[in-house]
Amino acid sequence: MKESIIRLVADAARMLRRGSRGARFDATRYWEQRYAAGGTSGDGSYGLLAEFKADVVNGFVREHDVRSAIEFGCGDGNQLSLMRYPAYVGLDVSASAVERCINRFRDDRTKTFFIYDPEAFEDPLHMFRADLALSLDVIYHIVADRMFERYMKHLCDSASRYLIVYSTDVDKVESQHVRHRSFTNWMTANRPEFHRERVIPNPYPG
Repeated sequence: MKESIIRLVADAARMLRRGSRGARFDATRYWEQRYAAGGTSGDGSYGLLAEFKADVVNGFVREHDVRSAIEFGCGDGNQLSLMRYPAYVGLDVSASAVERCINRFRDDRTKTFFIYDPEAFEDPLHMFRADLALSLDVIYHIVADRMFERYMKHLCDSASRYLIVYSTDVDKVESQHVRHRSFTNWMTANRPEFHRERVIPNPYPG
């Protein structure tokens, strides 16, 4: 009973911090509940779309002699199982997703995983930095502006050579947990040191 009361108090405090805006969508809670219940990263991490991304990224890694990669949003690890990185760091907002990846790749000494909290992540020593930083099927799930700004900063700061993003690139709200963003406009305005090298259309639109 005491634990339940503490949880209720904590939830009430969280609601008070939201102020008059009401109950906003909590992306971290959504994904944690989804993975904890046995859910997956979604269709984009399976089947033809997963194979398409793997072909592109694996080819890029070989072509540019990428020695290390870091991904903000590793999910359930199914997409990762198709990738071939010499060294890999995976981060995700869901502890259940991170735990699933740790168990899945327990015998793979080239991979390591961490929980990612955008509000409690600062890396001035560049401990989380790699040749290639990746964001695959993540940006359009970040509905809060502040979280988007922090995510993009962390993502860009982690790339020592290259950045690969797989996402839509328009400004449009689709649902409570899908908000499309023109991330290239954000990059142009906020991180002009990055130069667009290649745009590859999705061969399976829709």
